[in-house]
Amino acid sequence: MNQEKTNMIVDETLVNLSPFPSFVLNRDGQVIIWNDLSKRYFGYEMEDFLITPSAIKTGLLSSLSTEAYQNILLGKESLLFEKAQLLTKVDTMIDSTIITSNITINNEPATLVTCILENSYTRMDDSMQGLKDLMNGLYSSYMVVTVDAEGLIINCNPNFLAISHWTPKRVLGKTFWQLFPDNESNMKVTDTIWKTINSGQIWEGEVEKITKDGSPYWVYLTAIPTYSPATKNYEFVLFEKDITNERKMKHQLEKIAYIDPETGLMNAHRLEQVVNDMIEEKRHFSFVYISIDKYYTIKELHNSQREDNLITEFTKRMKIYFQDSEMARINEHEFVVITPLGEWFTQGFLTYLKQNPIYSGNVAVPISISGGITRSPQDQSTFPHLMKASLATIANVREAGGDNIVSLSNATHKAINRKSIIEKRLLLALDQQNLKVFYQPQVDIHTGKFLAVEALVRWEDDEIGVVKPEELIPIAEETGLINNIGSFVIEEACKQAVKWHKAGLDLKVTINLSVREFRDKNMAKSILSTLESTNCPANLIQIEITEKFALEAEAETSIIKQMRQLEEEGIVFILDDFGTGYASFRYMQLLPIETLKIDQTFIHSLLQSEKTQRLIHGMVQFGKSMNLTVLAEGVETKEQQKLLQEYGCDSIQGYLISKPVSEKIITQLALNSIK
Repeated sequence: MNQEKTNMIVDETLVNLSPFPSFVLNRDGQVIIWNDLSKRYFGYEMEDFLITPSAIKTGLLSSLSTEAYQNILLGKESLLFEKAQLLTKVDTMIDSTIITSNITINNEPATLVTCILENSYTRMDDSMQGLKDLMNGLYSSYMVVTVDAEGLIINCNPNFLAISHWTPKRVLGKTFWQLFPDNESNMKVTDTIWKTINSGQIWEGEVEKITKDGSPYWVYLTAIPTYSPATKNYEFVLFEKDITNERKMKHQLEKIAYIDPETGLMNAHRLEQVVNDMIEEKRHFSFVYISIDKYYTIKELHNSQREDNLITEFTKRMKIYFQDSEMARINEHEFVVITPLGEWFTQGFLTYLKQNPIYSGNVAVPISISGGITRSPQDQSTFPHLMKASLATIANVREAGGDNIVSLSNATHKAINRKSIIEKRLLLALDQQNLKVFYQPQVDIHTGKFLAVEALVRWEDDEIGVVKPEELIPIAEETGLINNIGSFVIEEACKQAVKWHKAGLDLKVTINLSVREFRDKNMAKSILSTLESTNCPANLIQIEITEKFALEAEAETSIIKQMRQLEEEGIVFILDDFGTGYASFRYMQLLPIETLKIDQTFIHSLLQSEKTQRLIHGMVQFGKSMNLTVLAEGVETKEQQKLLQEYGCDSIQGYLISKPVSEKIITQLALNSIK
């Protein structure tokens, strides 16, 4: 993840932690922080500068020229003054190297001045041995990683390499964020750590990390901000203690208690074991997942003296109705019944609840439930698949209003099974580089000249056949593999753009990227790095984003900054699916969008509906009013092309021109368009 090169945020604590005499000046030349080492070596107290604000200029820094002093206050860049002389309060001169850094304190710009004295370098009474012994002890006992101000790893010790399975060659240059699992909860933790240490504070706590090969492990992390005289910048040192075994032991102890204490039912751990045993024994059963609708609202409205009354009474009714069946409590208000009984009997539980209501005082609690029935092995044959199918069923029931117990169709079960297989095979496809990139042309609506091509990932697997992008991309996003696919497509597209450019074909290549990919703060840097490694000019690349992306990016300044960074290099942004999402005139102002792409759903009905014609005409006019290029996708007939041309559309894409094809066919088509 890429961090913007903004001024370092510090506070008084960080300045006081500096191993050198250090102080902070505001833009008016007033001393606003003065650390203990400055008092010790220079003799001035903070009160001296409050009484005589000019004392810093006429006293301590009096040997500097007026120009040098003004440059320090302006803070336009970091400065280095070697062999400078500093005037102490008792009128003695001390030789020193002065380093200035631009910082932000209390949301105001300021300058940090660090003085490295020739005869005094430590805070430990000038004795380096104690510091060396301390550091040697830490390095031998802990995993140690050092990252720079941008979050890039610049150093690590053997302990870290041994546990994380990284090698120095592979890990150096990776980002701080790549050491952690890529999921929402861990993203929040890592963002908190980064914000904390960037504000000059120490962060410590237990955190999950991943090895080079993706295996999880746990550490107790202490992250400390520090200053490097060598790089003249702030760095962060991560001290880590491996606590994986302790975590595993704790987890094992938690699994020992297989019974839910409140209901006496199995818990989820025991349920998984029982189901796996039944599957291994090739037994047939129905996996019935039951969820109480609007549970927390009911609990709040009917809060009796016995808070567990609702669940206790509900469990009693389950036990009476589903006699001789296995039952488990998954969480506070969700249960699973393992039964050999048929669907008609299971659905009868709804009627039974209405006939035997649960009372809170003298009032019957209006309970409704959403349930899903999945048969094993007919529908699903593993515990994870049974759970996935059940949750999908519950979602369908709730969407239809709840208070029902149903089974999924065979087609839906097949879709769930296919999705699971795709998830597994996708890892293999990425490892073996089985993905391909096809290209669909975009042409000038007036001349027919090829202007650009859209890069579309294609995957044909030996086991599951062709996986289309509309099926592949959502699964890739769910599994966290979208970044891997995105990186593959970006690199292939850049290489191909360079080939066409060298062949004399002026073809831009459009790449589709998701908001999830741009949440990686290193995304823009990664794209620019790929451009550099492939020698691809930035103006040959276009990035296509959706309205959903634009809407979310509007609220995240880090994404906007990355888009601006890419725009400054010459990359063009296209707004895809225009008109299908939650359009916002605000993001049209904030984001660097140069082209509107009218969604194919509108184009398909262009000739059948006058209302659609007026709508598309309005879209084109809107784009023109915003000084944007307008591109229509899904164009399949000459009649559609003619109408779009009349409306003022600039370019088109669709089967009328070509379906997505290989780069060789694109080359031939583009050459033909020139002729």
